[in-house]
Amino acid sequence: MALPKLISVEDFFSPPARTAATISPDGTRLAFLAPWKNRLNVWVQSLDRHSDEPRCVTADDNRSVFHYEWTDDPRWLIYLQDTNGDENWHIHRVDLDDPDADAVNLTPFPGAMALHLREVKNGRTTIMLNNRDATQFDVHELDVATGELTLVAENPGGVSSWLSSDKGDLFATSLTPDGDLELSRWDGAALRPITSFEGTDYPIGIHPMVVTPDGTGLWMGSSRGTDRTRLVRVDLTTGEEIEVDSHAELELDPRAVVSAIMPQPLIQDRRTGELLGVRYLGERQVIHALDSEFADVLANLEKLSDGDIGRLSSDENGRRWVVGFNHDRDPGVTYLYDHSTGENRLLFRPLPHLDPEHLAPMRPVTITSRDGLALHSFLTLPVGVQPQGLPLVLSVHGGPWYRDSWGFDAGVQMLANRGYAVLQVNFRGSTGYGKSFTKAAIGEFAGKMHDDLIDGVNWAVEQGYADRDRVAILGGSYGGYAALVGVTFTPDVFAAAIDYVGISDLANFMRTLPAIARPHLANNWHAYVGDPDDPAQLADMMARSPINRVDAIRTPLMVIQGANDVRVVQAESDNLVNALRDRGVTVEYLVQTDEGHGAVNPENVIEMWHAISRFLGRQLGGRV
Repeated sequence: MALPKLISVEDFFSPPARTAATISPDGTRLAFLAPWKNRLNVWVQSLDRHSDEPRCVTADDNRSVFHYEWTDDPRWLIYLQDTNGDENWHIHRVDLDDPDADAVNLTPFPGAMALHLREVKNGRTTIMLNNRDATQFDVHELDVATGELTLVAENPGGVSSWLSSDKGDLFATSLTPDGDLELSRWDGAALRPITSFEGTDYPIGIHPMVVTPDGTGLWMGSSRGTDRTRLVRVDLTTGEEIEVDSHAELELDPRAVVSAIMPQPLIQDRRTGELLGVRYLGERQVIHALDSEFADVLANLEKLSDGDIGRLSSDENGRRWVVGFNHDRDPGVTYLYDHSTGENRLLFRPLPHLDPEHLAPMRPVTITSRDGLALHSFLTLPVGVQPQGLPLVLSVHGGPWYRDSWGFDAGVQMLANRGYAVLQVNFRGSTGYGKSFTKAAIGEFAGKMHDDLIDGVNWAVEQGYADRDRVAILGGSYGGYAALVGVTFTPDVFAAAIDYVGISDLANFMRTLPAIARPHLANNWHAYVGDPDDPAQLADMMARSPINRVDAIRTPLMVIQGANDVRVVQAESDNLVNALRDRGVTVEYLVQTDEGHGAVNPENVIEMWHAISRFLGRQLGGRV
């Protein structure tokens, strides 16, 4: 047996040929992302089999576009873009009727962030914008055609997020002084409380939260009185909570909480907004159909692939559907399905140059922690070799209020192709496994959260998959913090470590978060780690900060940082690297000047993974 042919870093990380397709409301056109000048941009094409070539309708040659949507006017399309990773999103408009017209920035306020709250209907949408006060989102109505902005509500202070009905009624979530989440109605001058929820149950907010089409209720994920999040309807007058749907074992899919690119847990009718289906996530995805006609559609869509349904859109009549599939070895395969005829056709494979047979299956495994928790994890083993005594990469997800899930991960596949076993552990604090599992992380940074990772390594060694002397830890954001904890608290476990935009100083991290985020830390970082303004809590978090244990580092270390990162600022990495170099310790340091909290531009992603491949090859002996 032998490893399959070496697949280049470029083949794994160059932009996909096409991806992220959605159908227009009238069902005649397809929009998707594809490269233009080596950046993903929005393209539009007729769905007629004999249509003309697709047309690129955005022209951003600086940074890839990821977030776009149709409007209800066939002339306009909107998309979001920031500046070199600063996360200050601006809303841009594209004129589909005028190929020569440039995109228009509808929120051209330097240093401000704009996010729309609902789909564009009758040419208008409601947006949140912090151009008045960087710490507060106000609400404006935006006329897409003219660009006119009308102030609807000035934040009275403390509102973390707004919601809007199609009729324009406004609702808000705010943090109480005790860190709970309060749901209120905006009466035009002040907030009127409706109900509240325990803050630590929702460390990064309540998701989903969708105003019902009639404007009288709110569909939301609730764990009130239960451990698992279920879908409920909250009456927006009385606050009464009624269950809409639940799963006996699984929670609502939590991934869209931190990534708008991920599938939303609620599937709604394109025209009416009524609820069609609900997504749950375990080892694989489960969709509950709540509408009989959609149940028929779903049954036919699921026949198209053995992957999980990902991005899904339909025309306003619910007749034509465009569906992309999540898959561990053949990602994003996208089909057009016509429910009136039962016909379907393959539209594209995003990565047609990758042979699924040469890629490695991602296998769910459950590991028992030393104190008895079930750690739902994923193991990827290289193809073509005996799965015994392999070099192992422990890949740690960010958040930490997130989770690893089954599907294609280009980094994992690149590592497996080079001969590494890759283990992804959903340690305590991860979401999607019940609130008690998430809350088990309170006070456990660099404690039991890290023990879970070490228990995963020990499991892989005991099962015979991994060579104990050739184990690396790699992660970004919280995962980067975990990598640094690994080399400062448990240096004997790891032969190499890669910290990507990771936290080295917990107090500095909290104090340098963007202004819009700092007022809302009470139910997450303060509750789980501590408040740096409290001397006793500050002392504890400093004891859990790798920057104060650099003398323990003897493991070969690589640090990667985006210069424009607003979540984990460059000082987090600079201070660590400087402290090591002052001791004469060699550390590889890659700073990407035009990136933020995660590389986007293809040349930077490719540069980073080439560096990772070389570094691990030297330390663990894998292919480069």
